Amino acid sequence: MSGRIMKGIAGFYYVFVEGSGLYECKAKGIFRHDKKKPLVGDYVEIEITDEKEMSGSIVKILPRRNQLIRPEVANIDQALVIFALTNPEPNLVMLDKMILQYQCQNIPVIICFNKEDLADMSMLEEMRAIYENSGCKLLFTSTEKGQGIDEVRAALRNRTTSVAGPSGVGKSSLINCLLPEVQVETGTVSKKLKRGRHTTRHSEIFQIATDSYIMDTPGFSSFELFDITKENLGSYYEEFASYGDCRFLPCSHTHEPGCQVKEAVQNAKINEKRYEQYVQIYREIKEQRRY
Repeated sequence: MSGRIMKGIAGFYYVFVEGSGLYECKAKGIFRHDKKKPLVGDYVEIEITDEKEMSGSIVKILPRRNQLIRPEVANIDQALVIFALTNPEPNLVMLDKMILQYQCQNIPVIICFNKEDLADMSMLEEMRAIYENSGCKLLFTSTEKGQGIDEVRAALRNRTTSVAGPSGVGKSSLINCLLPEVQVETGTVSKKLKRGRHTTRHSEIFQIATDSYIMDTPGFSSFELFDITKENLGSYYEEFASYGDCRFLPCSHTHEPGCQVKEAVQNAKINEKRYEQYVQIYREIKEQRRY
């Protein structure tokens, strides 16, 4: 019997089988031996151990189309990355790292800036200017006021979408707007720390429409890159694609004379803030390599 893992928690995996329902399963020991574990989003084969109790064992993980490291999920069509415009203030370097990691794996990205109702128009326009040429779809929402929810719903249609972002930005609140009957637990933003409590403690798939699924994932306060080096970093910036004919090749686009990317920044063809974030990430990767 085949199905899809909808949730994994405390060693149990909840596998939805079309026409039968949700089975609570444990993974066979062979997966530990092979150092491979089932992930939310995996398509699997299961053996039924108790039909009445709807329980079974996962015996095979079917081939994955893709796999993310953070959040640790599989078989997604796109990523919805949520940041707040304010409260907490957006960490744009972290946002860029998330975009880079998805683009490295050829996964389309939708950037959703939430809490539109708390920000002024200049903040919205600044975010639009920074990311309009990033290759990502850009949405603005207010889960508090219900603004932009229809646009999000349309962007998720006929896709499996991983929802990710820092704590306190409104991920669970957005899912509540898309699927009110689920009412995912939400957390308040700590006045002292200006960040959210970790209310989502595991990844879980919710169906929001026919053939439309979202994966809610735990929030976090930091994000590190995998499989991205200082040499290939620039190739994941959509804005740089038209400016690769630099005087020195390879070019890091940070200090070399005759760099077309730096010239494009000076001529306002590439957003200066976005470029500064690139330089910061480049230097972080370079510094990490020293150790």
